[in-house]
Amino acid sequence: MKKYKYIAGCLTLSLSLTMTSCDNFLDVDLDNQMQMDEVFANRNTLERYFAHIYSFVYQPYDFHGNAIGACVPMSDEAVFSWTSGLGYHSFLTGNWSVNTGDYAMWKQMYTGINQATVFLDNADQVGEQEMTREEVKIMKAEVRFLRAWFYNMLVFRFGPVYIWGDQAPDSNIKAETVDRHPLEQNIEFIVSEYDKAAADLPVTITDVKWYGRVTKGAVLAAKSRFLLHMASPLFNGCNLYKGIQNMYGEYLFPQSADPNKWEEAAKAAKAVIDLSAEAGYELMGATPDGTPNSLNDAMSAYKSVFLDKWNKEMIWARWQTDGKYIVVRCNPPRFVKEGYGGYCPSLRLVDTYPMAESGRFPTVGYEYGSDGYPAQIDAKSGYQKDGFTENWVHPLDNFLPVKVHNSCIGRDARFYTSVLANGFPWLNPAMDNTRAVTFFDGGTSSYTASGDAVKVGFSWRKFTDPKLNTNQGSWGSLVAPIFRLAEIYLNYAEACNEKPNRDEAEALKYINKVRNRAGLKNLEQAYPEVVGNQTLMRELIQKERMVELAFETQRLYDLNRWMLSKTVLNEPVYTLNVAANNYENSWSRTKGVWSGGAREFEDKNYLFPIPQTQLDEMQNMTQNYGW
Repeated sequence: MKKYKYIAGCLTLSLSLTMTSCDNFLDVDLDNQMQMDEVFANRNTLERYFAHIYSFVYQPYDFHGNAIGACVPMSDEAVFSWTSGLGYHSFLTGNWSVNTGDYAMWKQMYTGINQATVFLDNADQVGEQEMTREEVKIMKAEVRFLRAWFYNMLVFRFGPVYIWGDQAPDSNIKAETVDRHPLEQNIEFIVSEYDKAAADLPVTITDVKWYGRVTKGAVLAAKSRFLLHMASPLFNGCNLYKGIQNMYGEYLFPQSADPNKWEEAAKAAKAVIDLSAEAGYELMGATPDGTPNSLNDAMSAYKSVFLDKWNKEMIWARWQTDGKYIVVRCNPPRFVKEGYGGYCPSLRLVDTYPMAESGRFPTVGYEYGSDGYPAQIDAKSGYQKDGFTENWVHPLDNFLPVKVHNSCIGRDARFYTSVLANGFPWLNPAMDNTRAVTFFDGGTSSYTASGDAVKVGFSWRKFTDPKLNTNQGSWGSLVAPIFRLAEIYLNYAEACNEKPNRDEAEALKYINKVRNRAGLKNLEQAYPEVVGNQTLMRELIQKERMVELAFETQRLYDLNRWMLSKTVLNEPVYTLNVAANNYENSWSRTKGVWSGGAREFEDKNYLFPIPQTQLDEMQNMTQNYGW
């Protein structure tokens, strides 16, 4: 009789399965306590195994650990305050290798893959008196999706991998015969598994205790994101990977670009959109007639996406039951009772948020000048890079007139709901509402070179609920989006702009839905010159993704698939001069504050190396370019 090590983890989703404390089920050795037939013989133990497979799904709000979601500070959208001791520093500075354990995640994903296969092979053993065949079918479809999703995440990070398929984990495969399968084989397998899972899954889940389980929409959304990546330059004929063969002489990567992959990506995104009415998906707070929201309505709408739990924009999400994990790292230190102030947006992200009136982005292109400002500022945008205005009232918090830097005036709704700028008020029962939050030496959230402090001059508030009194230990909980409808709209717009029979009208229609919700005019009204200009449209879609999906774990993977990381991740790290001893001087930009080392991104960094521990086991596995 087959015997396996059975590890049943805590439910990190909202799955309220009938189980006792998960501590009782960690590292249970079946050789000593439970055999495989027993695990799958009854509902209780089968559900525990099922729940454990979900535990391999990454936590999107793990911004600085070693999970997939930790890629936020590895991109150009964030500069976290801590300058040493965390894994992402080695990535940013180029001081990493095949022996670096941070972010390796190869073994973790294959463990999840193997345990999912065990479930698929054995779930039908449960008796009908324990569970209906329909229940078993749905659970198997969920696990089939999860297994494909784990492969999906491996491909995003490493490129093509070894596809185990339906082979049992104890299959007699010799390590020296294992090598990576071609990317096209990876794509075919993952997409086919997604399609099989989608066919058996429900469109909606009505019982709140099961929220977080996979639905048909979640699978189609995963397919949309996956095919968008596979159509993008990194995975579609990239010159870096031409000629690389596995041990069997097969090319691992496409040798030329296939523009029709954009058509497939467009179809996949449209399938989610077409499902929206049945599934109940909608942009939170969008106007019924599609006209732009007022600034107040736009701020309320965008805020609700992240603070209204399990809202209609969420397609698949996970609980962050301990809200303190993220909120304390956004709270301004020394301004409230407990705050680390480490989660900071980069100046690039701050600079990218559009201007509300013109609807235009302040920046043009991606280059920055020696003064720390974008090399090209769009004069038509209305952005002001210099000066201050007295007695300005924050449009969201609306309670304390402050002296504000002019660059913060007139920005779009997402800026005000996401960014806590130097000098802003912050309406929260945990704070003193008679003072603004200032990040400089001697400010109300004073700068310090060591320890917890906001070292960029801007902190993050997108996921924080101003009603929570954190001084009294009220940290709340969060629902972290993995897929939401706004991303699907942007996926579709991008694919429509890139596919061979370019559909500019559809691209504009769906990017405008996202912009209008944020209170912005249509893209073609803000940029008349975008009509008929595929290149400009591409740049504007990329900027829209950056601000709409900020800190949602997308940016690094987007930069990589567009092959822009080498352009934007090699620049010096500029911050506000928070080391200044007065507010006015703290608004100059400098390279002198950041002490985390110079950034370095090489061509080889577009894909992570296969970890050495895996190469030691499978000695004929083909390593990635440059490693």
